[in-house]
Amino acid sequence: MKIAVLGTGMVGTTIGSKLVELGHEVMIGSRTATNEKAVEFANSNGKIASAGTFADAANFGEIIFNCTKGEISIDVLKLAGNGIDGKIIVDIANPLDFSQGMPPCLIPALSNTNSLGEEIQKNFPRTRVVKTLNTMWCGLMVNPAMIGNGDHINYISGNDAEAKATVKTLLNDFGWKNENILDLGDITNARGTEATLPIWLRVWGATNNGAFNFKIIS
Repeated sequence: MKIAVLGTGMVGTTIGSKLVELGHEVMIGSRTATNEKAVEFANSNGKIASAGTFADAANFGEIIFNCTKGEISIDVLKLAGNGIDGKIIVDIANPLDFSQGMPPCLIPALSNTNSLGEEIQKNFPRTRVVKTLNTMWCGLMVNPAMIGNGDHINYISGNDAEAKATVKTLLNDFGWKNENILDLGDITNARGTEATLPIWLRVWGATNNGAFNFKIIS
């Protein structure tokens, strides 16, 4: 499968490298085709990895992973242009505001009664947004067995059942067991998973360890 990854930070390169490892063709997108991190990603991941602009990547990918900073995700997807139309957007981003330093807070307009996932779906109605993987460190996203034999929770939400099923298959390939993928329902449930970040960041700050996750026990 051809997959676009938007964003050249740690999350984007981690997701992209795992997808390449699984045999997918991956183009990582950034503002310029010569972005240093994007070119480094392409050079270090072999022939099925490449780099381009956000628009290049969107046109290339059958599925698009949004791994950008939440504060710029809408602008990035606008730069991606018509290449996103009709496609699944796997939204991993969180609407974090770092203007007051660490730990960041949630952007008020994208929290409580709204979410980044919803805002993406509203702004790009011809896409199918699936929110997942945004409640953990990127190392766990692609290797859940790293802790607790993978027995911890990953949420998924979105309006399109077929799109969620496609994304669940990719999650299985990452190592996620179906019993640990909790479908919360439509994209409004991104409000809840994005709201996990304030406590996640404080646990990380208190333990100096990002290799943890939450588990539901009933």
